[in-house]
Amino acid sequence: LGRQLILQNLIRERQTAMQIAWTQNFSNILTFFGLAAVVLTTGLARKRKNPAILLPIIPLSFVLSYHYYMGYGTLLQREAVNIFDTQSTLLELPKAPLTFEDLEKIRISQSNFFIEK
Repeated sequence: LGRQLILQNLIRERQTAMQIAWTQNFSNILTFFGLAAVVLTTGLARKRKNPAILLPIIPLSFVLSYHYYMGYGTLLQREAVNIFDTQSTLLELPKAPLTFEDLEKIRISQSNFFIEK
């Protein structure tokens, strides 16, 4: 059982690492598209002599900065620490954590169920 818990924790850590890596990769792609959008929109605004065309750059910069901030750990780590410190009840399993005794009771009840049939 101890080995299984360690294995589950390792799997969770790898899944979290994959999510962070995906966010970092997405931030790199978003940076490319963000720079391309800024350059193209600025060129279009100069050509048409209308600075209002530059307005979409503002929300795009917020999205870009959020994903960059999220992908490189600072936001993710700070939010995780906040959850551990202030909202630890969200981390609890429903009906309390499973113990070895609980698992044995479930196993015995299931084995008795299959024997009776």
